[in-house]
Amino acid sequence: MQQELQRARDGLGKLDPAPYFISYSVQDRSVAFAVASEGGLLSSGLGRRRSADVIVRIGTAALDNAHGENRVSALSSGTLPLEDDQNAIARVLWRLTAEEYRKASRAYANVKTSTEVHAQEEDTSPDFSKESPQTHTDYGDSAALPDRQKLDKLVRQFSSYLRKYPYVYNSMVTATVERTRSHYVSSEGSHVVTPGSIVRVSIDAETRADDGMELMRVETFQAESIEQLPPESEVAARVEKMATDLKALRDAPLAEPFDGPALLSGRASAVFFHEVLGHRLEGHRQRGEKEGQTFTKKINQPVLPDFLSVSDDPTRRTLDGVQLSGWYEYDDEGMPAERVDVIQNGILKNFLMSRMPIKNFGNSNGHGRAQAGLMATGRQGNLIVSSSKTVKDSELRQKLKDEIKKQAKPYGLYFEDIQGGFTLTQRGTPQAFQVLPVLVWRVYADDRPDELVRGVDIVGTPLAAMEHILLTGDKTAVFNGICGAESGSVPVSAASPAMLFSDIEVQKRAHSLNRPPILPPPGFETSVQPAKSGGQP
Repeated sequence: MQQELQRARDGLGKLDPAPYFISYSVQDRSVAFAVASEGGLLSSGLGRRRSADVIVRIGTAALDNAHGENRVSALSSGTLPLEDDQNAIARVLWRLTAEEYRKASRAYANVKTSTEVHAQEEDTSPDFSKESPQTHTDYGDSAALPDRQKLDKLVRQFSSYLRKYPYVYNSMVTATVERTRSHYVSSEGSHVVTPGSIVRVSIDAETRADDGMELMRVETFQAESIEQLPPESEVAARVEKMATDLKALRDAPLAEPFDGPALLSGRASAVFFHEVLGHRLEGHRQRGEKEGQTFTKKINQPVLPDFLSVSDDPTRRTLDGVQLSGWYEYDDEGMPAERVDVIQNGILKNFLMSRMPIKNFGNSNGHGRAQAGLMATGRQGNLIVSSSKTVKDSELRQKLKDEIKKQAKPYGLYFEDIQGGFTLTQRGTPQAFQVLPVLVWRVYADDRPDELVRGVDIVGTPLAAMEHILLTGDKTAVFNGICGAESGSVPVSAASPAMLFSDIEVQKRAHSLNRPPILPPPGFETSVQPAKSGGQP
């Protein structure tokens, strides 16, 4: 990689226009996977791939071919040979570099024309930041992929747990073991090699209510090796809880549109903050005429209650003994990961920066992340919310009831778990979010038991939503997941204590009208319809 990079610099540097920056990124990825349902193996396999990304920037850091909507012009991708054949690898890098130079040259000509005929942009920051070259070469061997039969046995076993529930119409267990080694070299002199290792097990179970509403529960487990996954007894208990939840949800009443007091569990709050706040703190969203720029001009202004602080710390591997998905040593632009205190005591202080500068923030802070084949942007890693206004988690229910009485509302809502959500950040759409809960309870201020409801989504706008946080619990919960955005899918974590809101708005969720199956599953011909059930969080 380094030799071909030097040859490209020497040769292309004689042309007009000449590149001012070239980088090569190679990800060597080995994967073992297995998928099972009802105790039977659906598919499994082993795979390995070397992907190469070549970036060429033409012009100057102040204005180059990647300006604005032309970012895709700076990158070309391909597949490298798996063997360490220097000539074969050099040949692919040479071809990708030639293709990318032609693409970048055309884009740079268009960029220069556009800047001359269009009005000046509000943010005139450079297109690329100046950074010190980095050297970090970790060639340590990561753990070998597990025996294929071992992974097949694991998914068969876990998927068989759901076979005894006749109302679970569809279920699947997916296990993926991934080992990577990422190589990065640049014309600035950076040389970064980092290994990676992750094991993810996802258990999905679905049912359907009589009115046709699809109901789903998902549990995920993550570790650096199969041996570090939770014991089988814990997985079995979690699966049983999933089935119990689905049984209760089938008979739960439909929720109605509502705004009022609400309590989010720590896990639910973590997902909420990732979607509603975290994406709007990513640096590239503060620049460009299409972006909503919710927080762009709020530096040193309050954006949260003064008892809340938010950091993003990809240098942390664990939190309270829980492994964090968003951990990494160097980002995908060869910059060292950094902890960034984005909000301190409610005051916005910083953004999550890649090497795309924005006004008043001219350098990367190690958050340039991307899926192979895409340009890096500022992304979340491990988003961690902390609070100085806490009560014991056991006291939060009563605090919620007090708020219900204060507002004279018929009930409040408790969000036990949230499966995900999405947020809109561009000006062409409303600056809104939609978060997708899976377990929601009506909580009454009197002595009535909590009531499970279904078919509800949290909606709102970010600035208004954050104003209604009253206090938090004292224990932090972690959500690990995969986040998709412009630069692709990357592993992330979010951590937060439980939170009490004075007001949250929910709307009805759309669903199909397909009824449950007429015939019972094979082997359950004499089983009775599950009785209506309830419970308390």
